[in-house]
Amino acid sequence: MSPHHENHDHTRDLTTARPPERGPRAASGGARTATAALPPVSTATAAPIASVHEHITDALKTPDLVRLGGNVVLARFETMKVYAALGAVRTLLRCGRIVPGQTLIDSSSGIYALALAMACHRYGLRCHIVASTTVDSVMRAQLEVLGATVDQMPPSQNLKLDQERRVRRVRELLADRPDFHWMRQYHDSVHYAGYREFADLVTGTLPDVPLTVVGAVGTGASTGGLAQALRETGRAVRLVGIQPFGSVTFGSERFSDPEAIIAGIGSSIPFDNVRHELYDTVHWVDFRHAMAGAVGLLQEHAVFAGLSTGAAHLVSSWETDRDPERLHLVLGADTGHRYAERVFARHTEAQDMRALRPRPIRALDQLRPPWSVMEWARRPDPAGARPGRRSDEDSTDAAGEVSSVEASVEVSP
Repeated sequence: MSPHHENHDHTRDLTTARPPERGPRAASGGARTATAALPPVSTATAAPIASVHEHITDALKTPDLVRLGGNVVLARFETMKVYAALGAVRTLLRCGRIVPGQTLIDSSSGIYALALAMACHRYGLRCHIVASTTVDSVMRAQLEVLGATVDQMPPSQNLKLDQERRVRRVRELLADRPDFHWMRQYHDSVHYAGYREFADLVTGTLPDVPLTVVGAVGTGASTGGLAQALRETGRAVRLVGIQPFGSVTFGSERFSDPEAIIAGIGSSIPFDNVRHELYDTVHWVDFRHAMAGAVGLLQEHAVFAGLSTGAAHLVSSWETDRDPERLHLVLGADTGHRYAERVFARHTEAQDMRALRPRPIRALDQLRPPWSVMEWARRPDPAGARPGRRSDEDSTDAAGEVSSVEASVEVSP
């Protein structure tokens, strides 16, 4: 564990008293029921010691661990996908599949684009991003100043069309420039590699007790990579994944959510990197419920985070009530800045998340908005959610070589 994390507040004993609830919800008695005390986390050193990082990615990749309750810890990232991008780029450089000076290209709705641009900046690579229409002017400016070339899609009727356009544009560019390396964050399992470092942080910091990880599914690499690495150590880990309605990944594509702007947590095309057999429970959450979680997280804990984190906060609150003795780790992928206007400026419209409950279902044909939950029980993918049935993207890179670095998945109980 780095000295940086030996001295953060998250190294305090998790059994200390929960701070008094603050904000508008406090008056209505929203404090969570007290839970059994957990063993302490690592103790801090006597005097604060700050790390001097060689590159900003070393500072950004590691989350702040924030206690949201006696048995709930938030891993609050500025940009979680720095782990994925750094791990992938280092692995590809080490095995000779890319070389300094080469251009890396990929499609992104935002935070992976920034992570990849920073990894390219660090290792002397060029970066070309085919950006979603949801990428805002602030994000685009950061990418361009970092030296990335940005191809941004025009406004679309829906995110499915936006995603399909991005994949087509990547293909066009690769046809003209076969020397580009397609990172394929959706399909290349090299993106799992970086999350082993995150798993080491969790192992060294949190108590060695049964753990539930709660996070948005997205490309599958963050939740899947963390859970897989932790299970390989013998730890008992439940994995709770979160999906929006309208995503093909866990079979909700027949629904639409007109307000959905939760870019990056679901998909209109199948992803190789989503390993359905890793997930124990799946929640489907609409925009309004994710908004309630994001606003509630800011009101109750002063944490300004994105919609996927809001959805995870909402889900973890319900999961914790169901299993109060278990330690829960909530993944907060990014900050709330890109949702400032469409979510936080509308905070008065947010529902009270404490009043919201999911609809338990046993099969996908029972799935209904606005919030459903199903015990997935590490079963295989639903029909159509594996890239073997996709037409949008091959399982090979521009040079025709299989891009998967890992050949198999081992899932420990």
